[in-house]
Amino acid sequence: FKIIMTGDPGVGKTCLAARFGNNRFDKDQKPTIGIEFVSKTAKVDGRIIKAQVWDTSGQQKYRPMISAFCPGALGAMVVYDITRKETFEHARTHLKEVREKSDTNIVIMLVGNKGDLGHNRAVTTQEGREFADKRHILFAETSAMEGRNVETAFERLISEVY
Repeated sequence: FKIIMTGDPGVGKTCLAARFGNNRFDKDQKPTIGIEFVSKTAKVDGRIIKAQVWDTSGQQKYRPMISAFCPGALGAMVVYDITRKETFEHARTHLKEVREKSDTNIVIMLVGNKGDLGHNRAVTTQEGREFADKRHILFAETSAMEGRNVETAFERLISEVY
């Protein structure tokens, strides 16, 4: 099934997808142009699920494309960078876009990425959790660089879908 990833440029969407799909991290990751795909077969609750992660560009010029990719998605991750407050504030817009363009039963997770940079944190875990709770969506904090909580976040999203 399809999972859409959205968020501002540079928040780590591509790195999260690569860590989940291939267990790799590229510190020199180039910005996504348009969309990229990662597929992975995961075992969730005893079932084998093939997840196709659609990593969308955060660049403004590609934003209109998101509406074409949302239909049919069963899951979505709205990603922000815990060290950049504005990316968290923009999560409202990304969430609104996903909700407007997707099926009503889509499962959405807010993901605070770059947990390895906690010493530069601009958004607290509590702020992220409260934002998610208020909007009835899932929440996770991850570090694509360290691989921390990445698999768990994807598996939780997948298990909520199924």
